[in-house]
Amino acid sequence: RWGRAGFAQVLQHIAELWKKDPQKVSSSAEQLSQALTKHFSETTRSESPSPSLLESGYHAYEESYESHWGGFASAPKFPMPVNHHFLLRYYLRAHQEKSLNMVTHTLLSMSHGGIHDHLGGGFHRYSTDEKWHIPHFEKMLYDNAQIAVNYIEAFQITQDGDLGRAAQGTLDYVMRDLSHPEGGFYSAEDADSEERDWRLEISRSPTPNPPASPAGRQPLTPEKKEGAFYVWEKQEILKILGNEAGAIFSYRYGVEPGGNAASDPQGEFKNKNILYLAHSVPETAKKFGKKEGEIQRLLKEAKQKLLEVRSRRPRPLRDDKILTSWNGLMISAFAKASQVFDDPEYLKTAEKAAQFIRTHLYDAPTQSLYHRWRDGERKISGIAEDYAFLTQGLLDLYEASFDHRWLDWAIEITDQQNKIFYDSKNGGFYATAQDHDKNLLWRTKETTDNVEPSANSISTLNLLRLAQFTDRRDYLQAAEKTLSLFAPQIKEQPRSLPQMMAALDFYLAQHQQIVIAGDPKSPDTHEMLRQVHRRFIHNKILILADGGKNQAALAQRLPFLKNIARIKGKTTAYVCINYACEMPTTSLKTLGEILDGKNPLH
Repeated sequence: RWGRAGFAQVLQHIAELWKKDPQKVSSSAEQLSQALTKHFSETTRSESPSPSLLESGYHAYEESYESHWGGFASAPKFPMPVNHHFLLRYYLRAHQEKSLNMVTHTLLSMSHGGIHDHLGGGFHRYSTDEKWHIPHFEKMLYDNAQIAVNYIEAFQITQDGDLGRAAQGTLDYVMRDLSHPEGGFYSAEDADSEERDWRLEISRSPTPNPPASPAGRQPLTPEKKEGAFYVWEKQEILKILGNEAGAIFSYRYGVEPGGNAASDPQGEFKNKNILYLAHSVPETAKKFGKKEGEIQRLLKEAKQKLLEVRSRRPRPLRDDKILTSWNGLMISAFAKASQVFDDPEYLKTAEKAAQFIRTHLYDAPTQSLYHRWRDGERKISGIAEDYAFLTQGLLDLYEASFDHRWLDWAIEITDQQNKIFYDSKNGGFYATAQDHDKNLLWRTKETTDNVEPSANSISTLNLLRLAQFTDRRDYLQAAEKTLSLFAPQIKEQPRSLPQMMAALDFYLAQHQQIVIAGDPKSPDTHEMLRQVHRRFIHNKILILADGGKNQAALAQRLPFLKNIARIKGKTTAYVCINYACEMPTTSLKTLGEILDGKNPLH
């Protein structure tokens, strides 16, 4: 192309040279290999990270923001949770309302659009249009894990019920359709499925909550279509719900007789409707002359009926491999949700998944992780993101459960990660271990946060959090060196590393250690913890001082905990700055004021 040889021509030319003079080709390859190895092993540029990087990063997002429907790019639109992760933290740092508004507007636009599964929960992979209406219907575990956390954190800040319900619906979907019986999470559900005549499906007997079809176990059919499992004809809805309820549901969710897909280049959505929130509940109530409460009841019943009918359709294929990295992300989501929504089932789900990984994807004698598991077989040595994402999940799980074995394991695998992936010369983490693949000429580092965050960004924040939990200087130094390594890139291309900017924000923040001294089973302790859980406090670690073995184990790493105790037998909160604790309180109101900055520590 443009006068240059194509790849096939290059390969053919090399093959011809090899036949004529293999020694010359081998020599050239060796010289090229040595040059590349030298290039990638040289000391790289670094600089001290500063708060100005966060400000310039925010302005880069401000300039690229799409104000009509949210997001930071034109169609196709990907959710990009890493962007929201940074912007929510910048809002708290700079008190910049627009930073919060960009996130909440985007999240609400997504939850209202067709990219959101309004019946079964969860989010599809991306939207083909700017309005988040027409999705590519694949559902990915890593997307839904990060998206759920976005909604949870935005809900903590705003207390907007729509945001909270979107998070809960996403997690409920994962529990129902992407969970292994023993606790791990499956990877994805396909976009395509077999299309059948709805007139035949309605007459079939119901099968409540059937499991998703595992990959390779459903007969292939030439009649598969994109989104067939999720879309509806209007007559189908009227037949299932009846004329009145069907009309109300259709108005609320934008259902049209000829279908509602404005763009359909493949002709797959003729007469089909992708559900989205076309009208609010008050608008729907006014349209049909009913009270809002009655409309909400009718819509709830309608969704249950349609979900039951949909469950009898042929499901999309499910990718049933279990990946350590993606499971780590989902453990984080369930752990955070268990705190914010005060739901013990979410905590049980997170703990069960963590135990699954420890049982099936961890080799205790070598303290090493494996990357994937399927049908009883684990394969592929763990890569950096496996260690990073799982460590994050374990830290979040500790703060939700206060079971010190999760913190101990996080420390164990972080030490192993540092041993086999950390670049002690330049900072940062290689993507693979030295002996991962002998065919690789050199080891590379992930340098961008994309639909998944990079292992470097997550690892940096892990190290900073662990430094707070352990007071270990080596963790802090490794984090500082990694931040310095990526500071030039943040300066030049801030939108390439939003998750790293979130780590930088934590590094620059005044760190809080919030310690609740009390009986873990006491209602008073529970209520004191609720004061912390309902707030989004991004620069803190949370510790429960139970007066027993858990506190003694933690005090071996953090000596200040030896002096933490209940006051007059009452559950007591200590909010500390750099391990210096003042104003212990047994009052829920006072703790709330301290956390909100209305009752300063000093």
